[in-house]
Amino acid sequence: MYAKVIVDISHEKLDRPFTYIIPDHLSSQVEEGTLVEIPFGAGNKIISGYVTEITEGCDYDPAKIKEIKGIVKGSVKADSNLIKLATFIRKTYGSTQINALKTVTPVKKCIRREVNKRVVANMAPDKLYFLAEEASRKHKNAQERLIRELIKYPDISYSFITGKMNVSAQTINALVKNDVIRVETETVYRNPIKVERPDDKIVELSEEQIKIVNDVNTDLKNGIRNTYLIHGITGSGKTEVYMHLIEDRLREGKQAIMLIPEIALTYQNVMRFYARFGDQVSVIHSKMTQGERYDQYLKVKEGKVNIMIGPRSALFTPFDNLGIVIIDEEHESSYKADNMPKYHAREVAEKLCELTDSVLILGSATPSIDSYYKASKGIYKLYKLNSRLTGNTLPKVYVEDMREEYKNGNKSVFSVRLHKLISDRLEKREQIMLFLNRRGISGFVSCRECGEVVKCPHCDVSLSYHRDGMLKCHYCGYEIPFSNECPKCHAQKVKGFKAGTQMIEDFVRKEFPHALTLRMDADSTKKTEDYESILAKFANNEADILIGTQMIVKGHDFKDVTLVGIVAADMALNAEDYRAGERAFQQLVQASGRAGRGENPGEVVIQTYQPDHYAVTYAENQDYEGFYEEEIKYRELMMYPPVGNLLGIQITGDEEKRVEKLSRVVSDMIDKMPEREKIGKIGPANATLSKKCDIYRRVIYIKSYEYEDLIKIKDFIEKETERFKLTKESIMFDFNPMNGF
Repeated sequence: MYAKVIVDISHEKLDRPFTYIIPDHLSSQVEEGTLVEIPFGAGNKIISGYVTEITEGCDYDPAKIKEIKGIVKGSVKADSNLIKLATFIRKTYGSTQINALKTVTPVKKCIRREVNKRVVANMAPDKLYFLAEEASRKHKNAQERLIRELIKYPDISYSFITGKMNVSAQTINALVKNDVIRVETETVYRNPIKVERPDDKIVELSEEQIKIVNDVNTDLKNGIRNTYLIHGITGSGKTEVYMHLIEDRLREGKQAIMLIPEIALTYQNVMRFYARFGDQVSVIHSKMTQGERYDQYLKVKEGKVNIMIGPRSALFTPFDNLGIVIIDEEHESSYKADNMPKYHAREVAEKLCELTDSVLILGSATPSIDSYYKASKGIYKLYKLNSRLTGNTLPKVYVEDMREEYKNGNKSVFSVRLHKLISDRLEKREQIMLFLNRRGISGFVSCRECGEVVKCPHCDVSLSYHRDGMLKCHYCGYEIPFSNECPKCHAQKVKGFKAGTQMIEDFVRKEFPHALTLRMDADSTKKTEDYESILAKFANNEADILIGTQMIVKGHDFKDVTLVGIVAADMALNAEDYRAGERAFQQLVQASGRAGRGENPGEVVIQTYQPDHYAVTYAENQDYEGFYEEEIKYRELMMYPPVGNLLGIQITGDEEKRVEKLSRVVSDMIDKMPEREKIGKIGPANATLSKKCDIYRRVIYIKSYEYEDLIKIKDFIEKETERFKLTKESIMFDFNPMNGF
């Protein structure tokens, strides 16, 4: 038997399977997905690689084919469907096959299991008493202490004995040897999230919800597999629909994957799902330890878990009988990978559902333009949930023109209306959320004399001012102490453009000293426990005001929040990105949706210097369809996704002139291709962030109505640049980029 192996070397020249003989002694162990050790190259260096296929014959002379050396010790086998998914990712997004395989294998090696050890008495209390007296006579104090404790408690935790009782392992072993005690061990799963089993509330579905559940189930019974888009206003009960559909799949003996965009959402989602499904639910995300991730993998493999919740990596859970994949808040940009391969979870989920004959459900109060476009063309099946489950109406939205506030002498970060409403809510003991799309204290610091902005020397971005008096780069971590002296003209007039979460928190504490505040941003949530702690405190009414960045407006459900303040809407409106209007609209609607989810009605204040911007006016009225119609006209005019397709090509390196030269060479290659007449080309030009961590970045963007044209261009550039043997420069591809380069 022969194995086709993708070698663990990320180089385009080696991005193909190599054939190896499976020796007889490994024939029962080598399977598709096994990570094997193989001799490679002229020197027969032992490297690793994934088996992607097993065949009975080969096209080469068997005498020249090398044998597999062994199986990588402690490795985890890749699922066959995930190998097919890796091939799809490689072809669709561009990367090496080994990188695609590593992407779909979130758990790559076995980790030593965690065990609980207990010390149990082997003798009756009267015999133990005799041994304790004997130990006392022989001055064996540690033995005596342990035996006397075992008379009272015949079953004690091993860690308690060695820790609190300060008894050595040597003393324990001596008693084990004499058959006085025995040590029992129990293998336990590392639990990535602390959950208490809450009571499950039986929720009666509305007619709109029942129709969605019935239609999906009917389609499945009839062998029809669709992708369904649920466009439900905030608080309309999308999660309850998800849980009913999952329940139906579990009855069929199938499993479910539930994707959420942020780790911050994990806690609340797991609580709701755990209440309904108990220990069948697990979670996986990037902040977990390797041991925690491995234990979740084991629970899946052992059939102890049937529902996996998490961000995009949860999509690669190796279930053997997947029945449904749900992507909640499907519009979120975090579903697009930041590193190569730059896959989109929604598109990969479509392929996974095709491979496993599963159903895909997408849900959002503000669907992505891409998904809504597919629904309008009949590619997705569209359903709408137009009513809040509480019976409440959507919150009242006020748009405050900050230009007028400034003219009227209000130089505060809060409009008069927002200040007044915060006071009102604090008096009523209702909760408030203040949203700002930036962490730190200042967006940037600049000289009021000459206009110089203080930037990171490594990344060509403005430094952000923090409360500890440091200017910090959020890309590479570079930091310097703040000085009000301008580095260019030396005037003592450097000041901050104050618009950050820390600054808002300081201002709130000054204006409302009796209010209890919490802040949730990237600086206050370094660990997973930080997310859970902040959210739990706010849910338990231990704070009046929650101040935060995007992570506070995504899917959270706090019944006592009746006021949401969006402090500076303009930050999202002014991003250098064709999706800026879409993102701004989504943020405004999602933030607004946090208010009035309980019994009391909600109010929202949007503060902006551009009150007439279409994203603001449509968000004010929660008019998604109106916004979509205006946005899609702009996309059609500019040939942007989803009407057209966009390929971003990024050329990077540590020498500016070499990067510029390579970008021109790549541009010339594209100009000579037969597809050139059908495509639009922008660049080469400096990336928005033209220098990051001392690496220079140039970009080229290609537009085409046909996705296949972009794949041809990507394949052609990969093939042609192979001969350059690049070592200092690299070329990356991003199909339909979410954030640009």
